[in-house]
Amino acid sequence: MTARNRIRSLLCKACSTAVLVALMSGQAGLSQAGSREQAKRIHDRIAGVPPSESVLDSMTSLIPSDPEGAAFIAMDDPAFYNVTLKNFAAPWTNEAMSKFVPLNDYIATVIGVVRDEADFRTILHEDVLYVGAPSLNAPNYSTSDNDHYEWLETQAIDLSNEDLLIRQPQSNYNGLPSSATAGVITSRASARAFFSAGTNRAMFRFTLINHMCNDLEQVADVTLPPDRIRQDVSRSPGGDSRVFLNNCVGCHTGMDPMTQAFAYYDYEYNQNTDPDGERGRLVYNAVGETDPETGTRVKAKYHINSATFEQGYVTPDDSWVNYWRQGANRRLGWDESLPGSGSGAKSLGKEFAYSDAFAECQVKKVFENVCLRPPSSSEDSSKISSMTAGFASQGNLKQVFAESAVYCMGE
Repeated sequence: MTARNRIRSLLCKACSTAVLVALMSGQAGLSQAGSREQAKRIHDRIAGVPPSESVLDSMTSLIPSDPEGAAFIAMDDPAFYNVTLKNFAAPWTNEAMSKFVPLNDYIATVIGVVRDEADFRTILHEDVLYVGAPSLNAPNYSTSDNDHYEWLETQAIDLSNEDLLIRQPQSNYNGLPSSATAGVITSRASARAFFSAGTNRAMFRFTLINHMCNDLEQVADVTLPPDRIRQDVSRSPGGDSRVFLNNCVGCHTGMDPMTQAFAYYDYEYNQNTDPDGERGRLVYNAVGETDPETGTRVKAKYHINSATFEQGYVTPDDSWVNYWRQGANRRLGWDESLPGSGSGAKSLGKEFAYSDAFAECQVKKVFENVCLRPPSSSEDSSKISSMTAGFASQGNLKQVFAESAVYCMGE
């Protein structure tokens, strides 16, 4: 080997050694910085804003031994409530499923229940509402406008503060008897979106989408009895009864018997002066009140288009039954301790809230919100299953946020 080649060989070895040392040093640096980077990732994804140095220090110290504790520190940031949870719940409050809506009673109630680590399943059946504290001097809660909540948002009121956003009985504010309240289902925002006009089937469908992660096409079952399908559904659309038997019946056999739970509810507004229903209000026929068109407590919308199929079901009251406890939709995991039937929105809300589908739906939505992706691997599925089991036993959605953030903190 010539002197020139020996020198070249030595230089190459020296260069390779230097590169190897640099890489090893870099890896050591990454390892040492891992806990801090993971803490920052947890905070960024939960709160959507960077942490202060002192908060990041506290979170970093917990990552090796108690990473969920670090996640709970991140959830102390007001941005988790005012921004993350607001955007998380906002699409559930309108048919367009838009995040770009003002704070309202539905969203505020979701935020409060999560913040207080109350059983999240109660959002579909309990007499609960979160409002701004009287000390704020905000516009009063009104059954005919959203001014109270828009003021809270405009003033950037800290919704993480238990003294500023407080839990109250919904029945104290919206005029419903406590027995007729059903959490966010009977919130003003929900009523405006899903009880407005129509036949109240929208409330059923969007509760199914938002809280069971299924739309009607995914739960259609043509094998169930059609005896509770209302008069407004044609049995031969376009003159062809096969369309009804092979398509329409699949949704209506399950939906119509359960939508009967909402028979006494409506959203009243002036379509001429207030076409968007911004100043409308939820109304309910209590005991002793009757609808002038039906002669019963059932709202007139349940009898519209009755000539379409006069032999169809005529809604007499708000009793409901879940036909999906039989057939393909047993897969939704209905709670065997519940009767599968009842009267009114409250008992139907319980039927939904204590199903396996409700629990898994909430967990998957949180996972996607925090991890910024849907579950896609066997490891993801295993984590979803374990979090669903925990949620089904306690209903603590805040815990699901913490576990999801920890699971994805290394990504």
